Amino acid sequence: MDPTLLLPVAVSLDPRGFNQGAAEPTEPALDPCSLLSERHYEVVPCVVCALCCIFGVAYCCFGYRCFKAIMFLSGLLFGSAVIFLLCYKERILDTQLSLEVSAGIALGIGVLCGLVTMLVHSVGLFLTGLLLGLLVATAGLVATEPFYELPNGWVPAGALLGLSLLGAVLALRWQKVLTVVSTAVFGAAVLTLCLDYAVENLALGHHVYDRLRLAPSSLLCWCGWAVLATWPALALMGILLQWKVTAEGFSHTDVVLNRRQKQLQLLRIRQREAKKRQCQAPHEGSYRNKAGAIKRCAGDVLAPSYIQSLRDRQHLGTGTSLSNLSTSAHTTVDLDYDSGSTVPLTTPQGCL
Repeated sequence: MDPTLLLPVAVSLDPRGFNQGAAEPTEPALDPCSLLSERHYEVVPCVVCALCCIFGVAYCCFGYRCFKAIMFLSGLLFGSAVIFLLCYKERILDTQLSLEVSAGIALGIGVLCGLVTMLVHSVGLFLTGLLLGLLVATAGLVATEPFYELPNGWVPAGALLGLSLLGAVLALRWQKVLTVVSTAVFGAAVLTLCLDYAVENLALGHHVYDRLRLAPSSLLCWCGWAVLATWPALALMGILLQWKVTAEGFSHTDVVLNRRQKQLQLLRIRQREAKKRQCQAPHEGSYRNKAGAIKRCAGDVLAPSYIQSLRDRQHLGTGTSLSNLSTSAHTTVDLDYDSGSTVPLTTPQGCL
């Protein structure tokens, strides 16, 4: 064995010459809380965050009370978000759309979706339950991160799809309860994101997004976990506030049927008035006929058979002249009167 082969190993001071496969020492992990001093805020995101705070308070505190407005906003946000992601992330007709064009298309389609969810309440309730299921699934995936590592992307996709469909079906069955819970949870989530932007510049939002798509993400600071803990607290407060104060004694079905009930009530009132007029008309006519009728006097009456015999004799010319009968004192015979009527013969004594 050649002794010169051992020379580089004996005299070399570079450790990489001894172990070429050895990894370089890694840099120490950065403390996530040290990034809090590097926050930068811009005007447009701050304005958007302020608007989101207003919408979050409206959702959390007055979600069921402002039923139509909430249905419109839910459809607007959901439709705009989905269309924006499709237009901005994907190529449409072999053309990459710009940010402004994608936002305009998403806003227009979002308005149409909002009108549909506001006018068709079953669609709005379905979307409300769908949103609740997505939020619950997201919270579950984030909460189980320290204890369970997701093996593949089918687990979060299945959890999101299954819980969202379950929430949508339950919202159609128990409309008021699920609407109150969904609006409170969604409003609390929006307020939590606004607080996260103010504290950590959306570090919690990026962490949740990376968790859903199984991408490596940085650790959260204790401030991030504190912000995340405000979500269930705000949601619980919103549910209690709506159930005891704003949503008490209010039902969205009354709002839906309000115009129809008014029209039906007006129609019923008109029908009743028409029936009353129809019932009063014959009574008034009979009363007038009775008031204008000839007074009948007590006395003998001619039988219908006798009147018929007089008519027969008139036609035959062999009976007593009708003129003699008509000239008799205080005697009245009406041959044109109905055969079923009675005719007074005596003097008008004891008239009624």
